Amino acid sequence: MATSPNGRSPLPALAWAAAATLYGMLFLGAESERALGALLAIAAAAVVLGARSGLVDQIRASIGGNERTFDVAAVAGVLAVAVWFHEEHFIILMMTTAFLLMVAALGLTIQFGYAGVVNFAGAAFLGIGCYTAGVVTKYTDLPSWLSLPLGGVVAALIGSILILPVLRTRGHYAALVTIAFGILFKTFLEVNDTLGGPQGMQVKPIVLFACNFGKPLRIGDFTASFYFSYLLMALALLAVSFALVRRLERSWIGLSLDAIRLDEIASACYGLDIARWKVLAFTLGNFLAGCAGAVYGHVLGFIAPNNFTFADSLVLVSIVLLGGIGNVWGVTVAAAFVVILPEKLQIIQEYRFALYAALVILILLFRPEGLLPRPMRDYLPGWKSRSP
Repeated sequence: MATSPNGRSPLPALAWAAAATLYGMLFLGAESERALGALLAIAAAAVVLGARSGLVDQIRASIGGNERTFDVAAVAGVLAVAVWFHEEHFIILMMTTAFLLMVAALGLTIQFGYAGVVNFAGAAFLGIGCYTAGVVTKYTDLPSWLSLPLGGVVAALIGSILILPVLRTRGHYAALVTIAFGILFKTFLEVNDTLGGPQGMQVKPIVLFACNFGKPLRIGDFTASFYFSYLLMALALLAVSFALVRRLERSWIGLSLDAIRLDEIASACYGLDIARWKVLAFTLGNFLAGCAGAVYGHVLGFIAPNNFTFADSLVLVSIVLLGGIGNVWGVTVAAAFVVILPEKLQIIQEYRFALYAALVILILLFRPEGLLPRPMRDYLPGWKSRSP
């Protein structure tokens, strides 16, 4: 097989994608907690042995030098897992939820990792997208699929208002502003009868090209779960968001955001408009969260204020911290870990928030760059990893 222009073979990257696909099938298909524990132990042992033998570095270097090949392999692997479990409603729902949280976490990555803008109201912007989908399908005659871009636009517009007090504060005071907004958003939903009040409201399924996403997907003799159409839409949204965030990071816009995050005073001295760039990062991040929320609302079918609490915002923040601030691949791995592991291991279901908190503390103390030791861009010329 031909190597990339930088001389790195794609074989280690493709082998890793194939191994991850097979592991995902085994993990999602495991039914006993003993089998899940054994698979987790195997994964931990493989990571340790791979790190000591240098295999992990070879895989990362191969991925960094063959990004497009690995991207295609990763998407193909996800589709293979989805097709393998195409009739399993719960597994397809878990995968769909993980993809949508990845998109929302990528939005937070733009805010946290690139511009240094604190946002502890991620679940609120996810909820704005959900309720936009509910309003579109209940009170308007617009095509239901329009709720996706509209959810992003509404979240971005509301975020552009919230950023005004955020810009006037610093540090933990800015965090308090976003926390207060999240609490106010939940309270607003509870007292607003038009939006269903504390009981919530129904969100009708998406209808796209005569395909009703609320019904099982049928293509010839192939019949899949009624969540399968949403999985494909969520995967497409994730792919577009991932490409956008990675392209943004490596552009002059990403360079400007990174400079502002590192030193606002020096950036201002060199002529960068601090407020404008922060508004851009905050607005774009909330747009991604709103789009993900719109799809999520259709997936749930019924939404209520308790779906968007401060605890849910902390879950999104923990995904960003666990994956590594500014590390787009780390965010996707962490989101899968946060969504799927508690659902498969019911023994930790009641203690998942305590588990997230403990992991975040350990990550910040001993590995602040996240679960993945280094972003894959470290292997690309001219790029260095971010530190929080």
